[in-house]
Amino acid sequence: MSEFSSPARDAASAAALELIEPGMAIGLGSGRAVWRVVERMAERWPDGASVEVVVASERTAEQLRSQLGLEPRELDGDLRLDLVLDGADEVDSQLRLVKGGGGALLREKIVVSAASRFVVVAETTKRVTRLGEEFRLPVEVVRFAWRDTRRRLAALLPDSELRLGEDGEPFVTDEGHLLLDCELAGDADPERLDHELNRIPGVVEHGLFVGLTERALLGTAEGGLEVLTNP
Repeated sequence: MSEFSSPARDAASAAALELIEPGMAIGLGSGRAVWRVVERMAERWPDGASVEVVVASERTAEQLRSQLGLEPRELDGDLRLDLVLDGADEVDSQLRLVKGGGGALLREKIVVSAASRFVVVAETTKRVTRLGEEFRLPVEVVRFAWRDTRRRLAALLPDSELRLGEDGEPFVTDEGHLLLDCELAGDADPERLDHELNRIPGVVEHGLFVGLTERALLGTAEGGLEVLTNP
C-alpha cells in the first residue's frame, strides 16, 4: 500500500483526479493528499499523462518524475494553468486557508496566481471554525535583519517564533528564506492581514490564502467526501 494512502486521502484524491483532463496544464502543490493525486494519475495513465505540470515544491517534483516520468514545466510567463491542486493546513467555511506547514507557501501562492482554478485536496481534519485554531500562520522573511522584520511584524502578529529544522538550525525555504510561525488571535481579520503583511519590509509572503479557492475536496476518515464551495 502507498505511504500516502488513507481512506480520507483516497477519497479526496479520487475526486481531484476527475477534474484533470488530457491536454490540461495543471499546478501541483505539496502534501500527502497531493502526492496521492500523483499516484492516482500514474494509475490512470500508466503510459504517461498527456498533461503539462508545474510544481511548487522539490518533493512534488521528485514524485512527478518517479511516478509519472514527467519533467515539471516552468512558469515562463506564457504558460497559463487550467487548474491547481494543493493541500491546506487549515480551511474555514469561507474557503480561507492557512498554508505553509511544509515551507513551500511562496512557491504555492505563485503557482495559484497563475491558474484559472484552485482546488484544495485535503482531509476533513483540516476544517476549522476560525483560522489559527490549530496552526500558526507562517510568514516568510528574508534572512537579512530578520529580527528587525520580526519587530515590525509584531504590530500585527505579536507572538512569532523562528521555525527550526530537525537539526535545530533555522529552517530554510526552497527560495532561501526563513519562516516565522505566528499566532493568529481569535479576533484576527484574515482579509486585513492579507493586505497588510506584505507591506512590511522584509516580509516576502505569508500563508494566508484569501479569496483564491474555488472549492475544497475534504476526505473523511470513513472514506467519504465533503465538498466546500464558496457561499
